[in-house]
Amino acid sequence: MEIKSSAFENNKFIPSLYTCDGKNISPYLTISNVPEDARSMVLIVDDPDAPMGTWVHWTVWDISPDVRKIPEGSCPPGAIEGVTNFGKPGYGGPCPPSGVHRYFFKVYALDTVLKLEISAKSADIKKAMKNHILNQAQLVGLYRRK
Repeated sequence: MEIKSSAFENNKFIPSLYTCDGKNISPYLTISNVPEDARSMVLIVDDPDAPMGTWVHWTVWDISPDVRKIPEGSCPPGAIEGVTNFGKPGYGGPCPPSGVHRYFFKVYALDTVLKLEISAKSADIKKAMKNHILNQAQLVGLYRRK
């Protein structure tokens, strides 16, 4: 399984367009080599370098296993965006207080559909995914505030 972006390469800097210094929209993502028996996918974007512990920037679940692209600034049709550490659902771009931070775009193929409430947090999603992950991939982007 693989996740890529046309906006940045793995372990390279994320353009400011996709951050709090820009339009704060999600970057274009592609997903490939999804297992044939997957019933859904989950996307979690987080920053483990945040001073207060891992900061969750985006959670999306119940993504159709047929989804191969997520256009810039959008959520896949029928998928659910959960509440992030910004206190609301949807994408919240990189906005580190200082230094270079790493942003992990993690996609998981599951053998089930989660059907969680929109109020579900990253920990709830991870708990629901336990023992259901068929495959996973990640893309790491870097960002430093201007």
